[in-house]
Amino acid sequence: MHTLVIETATAACSVALVEGRALIAERHSVVGRGHAEHLLPMIAELPRGGRAEFILVDCGPGSFTGIRVGIAAARALAFGWNAELAGFSSLPLIAAAALADHPDWRDVAVVLDGGHGEVFVQCFANPLAAIGPAASLLPAAALAVIGDSPVVGTGRRALSIFSADLAGHGRLPRAADARFLGDDWHALAATPLYGRAPDAKPRAAA
Repeated sequence: MHTLVIETATAACSVALVEGRALIAERHSVVGRGHAEHLLPMIAELPRGGRAEFILVDCGPGSFTGIRVGIAAARALAFGWNAELAGFSSLPLIAAAALADHPDWRDVAVVLDGGHGEVFVQCFANPLAAIGPAASLLPAAALAVIGDSPVVGTGRRALSIFSADLAGHGRLPRAADARFLGDDWHALAATPLYGRAPDAKPRAAA
């Protein structure tokens, strides 16, 4: 069964067509903003126009706008193609790719840029298993959670302010890396996983 993977939760706009663990084709670009303009043309460039029996979409955490763009496109394509639809999280996606690159690592901490000076952080054991929940934390608090684990993800830049010797690698989510996720990691509902409370709050009743 062919799977179309859609990744727009961060600065990357990334799509891939996979079959099992085999990568058929991918398109990956760091766009920063403007995912809505790039996403559908990138899918159209894939073999079969990206058409697949199963669609996977990154639900977050990450950019509020990017997450919504990816999920909206995935829902529309699933409806039009009569395809199955499910979601995954950007944090285990990055962890799975890092552990595939470094099978000797015992664990890994994934840290992504968040908002309001915070970072999204979650730690994983090898083989891929969560060590605690994902959280949005200030850098100093994130360092306490990470301990001495190798660190991957764009958020490590914020942590380096507090720890000049921090080891790790900058990495954005990549759609093609979804093939390293086990079945348990791509069974989320295709709904946003923002990772922290929204900035806007309802007005209190008078």
